[in-house]
Amino acid sequence: MPASTAGKGSRVFKMRKRDMTQELESGKILPLVFRLTIPAGIAQLITFLYNIVDRMYVAKIEGSGMDALAALGIVLPITLIIQAFANLVGLGGSPRAGIKMGEGNRAEANRIFNTSFLLLFSLGVAIGALTFFLARPIVVAFGCPPSAVEFAVSYLKIYACGTIFVMLAQGLNPFILTQGHSFLAMGSVLVGAVTNIALDPIFIFTFGMGVQGSSLATILSQLVSCVCIICFFFSRKSLFRFCVREMRFCFARVRSIVSLGVTPFVMVLTECAIQVVFNINLNRATGGDKDYSAALTVMLSALQLISLPLNGLGNGMQPFVSYNYGRGSADRLKKGIRYVTVIAFLFAAAVWSVSLAVPQIYARLFSASDSVTAIVKQYTPLFLMGSIMFFVQMTLQNINVALGQGTAALLLAVNRKVVILIPLCFALTHFLGFKGVYLSEGIADLVAGIITSIVIFSRFPRIFREREEQVRHGMIGK
Repeated sequence: MPASTAGKGSRVFKMRKRDMTQELESGKILPLVFRLTIPAGIAQLITFLYNIVDRMYVAKIEGSGMDALAALGIVLPITLIIQAFANLVGLGGSPRAGIKMGEGNRAEANRIFNTSFLLLFSLGVAIGALTFFLARPIVVAFGCPPSAVEFAVSYLKIYACGTIFVMLAQGLNPFILTQGHSFLAMGSVLVGAVTNIALDPIFIFTFGMGVQGSSLATILSQLVSCVCIICFFFSRKSLFRFCVREMRFCFARVRSIVSLGVTPFVMVLTECAIQVVFNINLNRATGGDKDYSAALTVMLSALQLISLPLNGLGNGMQPFVSYNYGRGSADRLKKGIRYVTVIAFLFAAAVWSVSLAVPQIYARLFSASDSVTAIVKQYTPLFLMGSIMFFVQMTLQNINVALGQGTAALLLAVNRKVVILIPLCFALTHFLGFKGVYLSEGIADLVAGIITSIVIFSRFPRIFREREEQVRHGMIGK
């Protein structure tokens, strides 16, 4: 393997090899899969608490609970877009750093980390300012019902003030995970979630801040997570170190980060785009009935709840996949991917079965009205009919990104929402009314999941062959 390049940056990594690195190279694969993916899956579920706890408390606001819940359903895709910029950098930079570590070029891995930090900080400041000043036109453009506009605007303005903490917390956490410290990555998320749960009732009810209180609790919890994460990078456990001289916008390095991170970025954007399409079609088909908007919020939350552990599987495998791809360990990669795909399918099937059997549990989580609960109970089976294949697709796309194969993953992500779902939603709503909105999600997930599985599994042998050739000819690290 090539030695690290010279310079002060290389001295960061002139230390004994960590036990976790040895595990990535030669540890038993199945135990390692569970060690990496279970904490990552739990972290994804914990992240969901930021939204679900807000909605549970907001729904209980006397006199305006359903309007406030509908507002959060509108704000959700906006906050997801903000988080998508964090994913653009964090999920683009961390696999690149992991691959470089596997190649032996740890100095370049540290430069990628520092460039990513600078990108996250700069984007946090810029996006936060734009969101604050454009909050009202943004929520209106996202199809917010008139009765919920003020709630959505007040939530979003407070959230905008803490955007920098969201960007750093979510964008730097993957760099903890890529070093194999999955439990530490989970811990930073857990601390933030506990803070959010504790502050929500205080701000919403005790201080009477309502929706604004839920937003403030979320931002403060992200601040706590951010502080914990930054402290880790100053500790001796971290292989990455902050270096001011390496915090610069090198075009080639930024391009490599963005080219890989654009896939999870677009995946989030397409999720947000379809939520806007859903809201527009529902408002048109129901005359702006807030019960159907609230029911959609509940069903989207159910889909998100189920998908997060599966997303955690893909994210948790990132250090294993990126590191061993960097080393050219094709056989080890094949076994690991096979294990995680089977686990993803079995878990998705189990949770999907429960969701179809008792869909009303999701409505009850939010203390939704009887009318909203009835809608959720009736249409959740249609909404989730293709979710198993969607979850497998999501896992495979995350693995593809970890391999540095961003283009294929990007095209498949766009195929699911833009090519299939958006036209299908408009068409089915035209012929079936509001029922078409719920049905379009299920059909699109089923079709897109099958297409993705066929394409990715057919590509894997070629990717592994090419990497083995690079190893054989001494091209790794160049």
